[in-house]
Amino acid sequence: MSYEMIALLMFSTMMLLLLTGQRVFGVIGFVGAASALLLWGQGGVEMPFNSAIQLMNWYPLLTLPLFIYMGYMLSESGIASELYEMFHVWMGSLRGGLAVGTIGLMVVVSAMNGLSVAGMAIGATIALPELLRRGYDKIMVTGVIQAGSSLGILVPPSVVLVLYGMIARQPVSQLWLAGAIPGLILAALFVIYIVIRCRLQPHLGPALPSEERQMSLAEKLKLLRAGILPLLIFFFMTGLFLMGVTSLVESSAVGAVSATLAALVKRRLTWKVIESTVHKTLGISCMFMWIILAALCFGAVFDGLGAVRAIENIFLDRIGMSPWQILVMMQLSYILLGMFLDDTAMLVIVAPLYVPLVISLGFDPIWYGVLYTITVQIAYMTPPFGYNLFLMRAMAPPEISLGDIYRSVWPFVGIMLIGLALITIFPQLALWLPQLYRGY
Repeated sequence: MSYEMIALLMFSTMMLLLLTGQRVFGVIGFVGAASALLLWGQGGVEMPFNSAIQLMNWYPLLTLPLFIYMGYMLSESGIASELYEMFHVWMGSLRGGLAVGTIGLMVVVSAMNGLSVAGMAIGATIALPELLRRGYDKIMVTGVIQAGSSLGILVPPSVVLVLYGMIARQPVSQLWLAGAIPGLILAALFVIYIVIRCRLQPHLGPALPSEERQMSLAEKLKLLRAGILPLLIFFFMTGLFLMGVTSLVESSAVGAVSATLAALVKRRLTWKVIESTVHKTLGISCMFMWIILAALCFGAVFDGLGAVRAIENIFLDRIGMSPWQILVMMQLSYILLGMFLDDTAMLVIVAPLYVPLVISLGFDPIWYGVLYTITVQIAYMTPPFGYNLFLMRAMAPPEISLGDIYRSVWPFVGIMLIGLALITIFPQLALWLPQLYRGY
């Protein structure tokens, strides 16, 4: 059997097993291990074993539980709710101001957390009830929260970019810097859309009544203190890392300790908060560990086959596709996979194939990492089976139907496609900061 047929058989078997509802890491690991045994006999058992040992020796893996712990500690201790109150007062006089403030909250939460799920949870539990109570259009604000939560895997310290760096063997610091400007561009596009639409249709996002905005400047400045702790945490965590004072693992430890001290200063470090934070951190961290282990095993078989080179020959030599056509095809495959899988599963399924192919085609893997994160978030928000759509339905109040959620995302999907096109056409939007920082 040719290498191309073996690769096709592996992928088709994996997708078939995924459709049966089996866990992602179990399917990927099983296909990788079974393929190794069938291809190389008894010696193939060493591949999954070596992958497990490689994972256990992967020192940067320590960053994942520490970043996840930091995000959940900030969420469970209520610091995020104080941030929303600050945005609520300062942006309330603007039509659509609370929706703009929600995007601001999501940017700050993303800079503290790195997970889109956490941003979705905070937006749905803190911002959404307040927006609905203030008379905001339920369809628009549902889209605002889903779009804002998408920034969590792009703005540093993105956990997904850490995973991409590990699997693609790219420096995490460069990926974080590459994601910063695109993340802010998307946030700015969201804000511009909200302001323009609420100006044209004021009933969608009314300004706060004047009596609720009667607050002295001193009181407003006092509210700004809610943003001091998150900024300090972000500086100590990301700033020290980018300045070369701490390593990536040390930076994640600084973030975790800073979040715990912030909760202690706020007098919210209770046993209930600690138990909830540790429990959620353990669950998410173990999920990531198993998925990475399966991806390493699957990738090792692909490397041994030389399947990447074979597939490159199919597209370039036999079909005659250009590198840009292949890139577009890869991005479209993410949209399709995003109907059924989350971002981590998509990454570990296709990264062993796509990243070497991207490099061989002459594209920058750091730039491609940013394209990947934006594309999978678009896939998350695309009906009918987008992962974020059902997550939002689980968290939203009963008056918001699944149909409302479907209708809410289309304007923001369009905006994200514009952002994706900008990053694709102008790679320097993603690469300028990495080049400036270390001559990348």
